[in-house]
Amino acid sequence: MIVEKTELKDCFIIKPKIFQDQRGYFFESFNKELFKLTIGKEINFVQDNESFSSKGVLRGLHFQKGEFAQAKLVRVVKGKVLDVAVDIRENSPTFGMHISEELSEDNKKQLFIPRGFAHGFIVLSENAVFSYKCDNYYNKDSESGIIYNDKDLNIDWKLDHKDFIISEKDLQLQSLEKSLC
Repeated sequence: MIVEKTELKDCFIIKPKIFQDQRGYFFESFNKELFKLTIGKEINFVQDNESFSSKGVLRGLHFQKGEFAQAKLVRVVKGKVLDVAVDIRENSPTFGMHISEELSEDNKKQLFIPRGFAHGFIVLSENAVFSYKCDNYYNKDSESGIIYNDKDLNIDWKLDHKDFIISEKDLQLQSLEKSLC
């Protein structure tokens, strides 16, 4: 497992060691002990989620507030997405900054997103199966988010805006500044 630090404090890109031969490939997508050694702290994942989306679907930017905040380990099982993480920890030196990383079935990269981050992705391939582990259970009353086109964040989603498919709920999200009030 190869771990790369990102510009954002506590957020990591993880590349698995892939074993390939004439039969196909094999890789370990998660190992609790190696993960703990890799990021320097123990994370207890309690929920796995998966979504299927078509090209242009933009999900996010979502986060859970307060005691229901979630750390996530995300990856793409099928297809390709641009994955985005935004540091919303007000006391963080990287507050308000974001990273974007292409995750795909081909590169098999994973992104670890700690608690205190907003997260979203857009599908770049014809469709995608997106998988993520969470260290806390979803709580509807604690859900929140940031509008995908927040001018202060200035995220390049890599597709033309006219091709975006966004839920009505996500279109109602506020800017980072207003979301944290």
